[in-house]
Amino acid sequence: MTMTIEPPAPVETPAAPPRTPLADVFAATADLKPREDIRIGKGDRPADDARRRNNRRADDSNAARTEVSGLLDVRDRAAFLRTDGHLPGDRDLRLPLAQVRALDLRPGDRVTARTTSTGVEVISVDGERPGRPRPHFAELTPVHPHERLVLATGSPITRVVDLLTPIGKGQRGLIVAPPKAGKTTVLKAIADAVARNHPGVHLMVVLVGERPEEVTDFQRSSRAEVIASTFDRPERDHVALAELAVERARRLAERGTDVMILLDSLTRLGRAYNTLAPSGGKTLSGGVDASALYLPKRLFGAARATEGAGSVTIIATALAETGSRMDDFFYEEFKGTGNMELRLSRALAEQRVFPAVDVTASGTRREELLLGGDEREAVRKLRRVLAALDREQAAAVLLDRLRETPSNAAFLRQIAAS
Repeated sequence: MTMTIEPPAPVETPAAPPRTPLADVFAATADLKPREDIRIGKGDRPADDARRRNNRRADDSNAARTEVSGLLDVRDRAAFLRTDGHLPGDRDLRLPLAQVRALDLRPGDRVTARTTSTGVEVISVDGERPGRPRPHFAELTPVHPHERLVLATGSPITRVVDLLTPIGKGQRGLIVAPPKAGKTTVLKAIADAVARNHPGVHLMVVLVGERPEEVTDFQRSSRAEVIASTFDRPERDHVALAELAVERARRLAERGTDVMILLDSLTRLGRAYNTLAPSGGKTLSGGVDASALYLPKRLFGAARATEGAGSVTIIATALAETGSRMDDFFYEEFKGTGNMELRLSRALAEQRVFPAVDVTASGTRREELLLGGDEREAVRKLRRVLAALDREQAAAVLLDRLRETPSNAAFLRQIAAS
């Protein structure tokens, strides 16, 4: 018997459903709402998500409350708040120039600003609201110094300065000194006298190209604001520091403050400007570029008494007898711009006479505006007596007589009675 095996019946495969157009899918899911308790890929709970949002808002609020304060410095078409002194630093804050112009901000302003996630907001300028009207320093009326700064203390240095070269608010004075004649000691004595006798005067000591140990000594011994760029820094730092310091003095004077700057030294500052001067210009005596004279003269010329505002007094040192024709040229150029000169003598310093003041070569222009009638006559009589002596004898006689009297007033009374 033969068996016949029939093949299995074919299995019918169900037809694939027709594809739904993509537009229909979006339309079908448009009304679906996501579950609020599910975060794709994170699985956080709603409380954690809310906490994260609150922390983010707190961070933004803290950033908005961050305030910085510094001196405004505008150079190379950029504006910065110098937060670490007068030289560029890593923490300086940049301000948009459009904002600087809109608020009438000027170099040397002490600006307090608030940083936010969207920019910088200026809060105050020297403690006042931004944009408040104020005069421009260049438009103030300059006048002869007529309000005296009495320097006499127990030091013979300040007593000699008061007698021979009286200083008034707005004085533009030079201390002309050869090396090792004691100019630094004279500056320290003047700084101490101003801090003692005139605490309302804003006192600044600007040291350009000075030795680091001298800077430390000034900082520890003086109550002045010490602004320094030591000799191991580049010339551009010397120039930037001095310019910002003088701009700061201008801004304070615009607001009615009396400022005194003790600058050491004007000669080293002139050298720095000469080094930075572009090549190809006209060269004057001693290798000085003609363009290197304008800017240091402009800084020194900021010293003035003004009507209706404050004053800027600058007492600067100038090096002499250094053997450098450049130094001699700078001194001769600045000599005619000052209205007070205190000259120190190398010969007196070598004889250990301190202060080594050249009596006959020192003086103040229009000193009659600073001295009273009786005092003026006594000082003139003293000068006639000292002029009859040679330089060494005049200094010795003056210092001996000062040691015998307790004050300049007592000394001048003796002169008037003799």
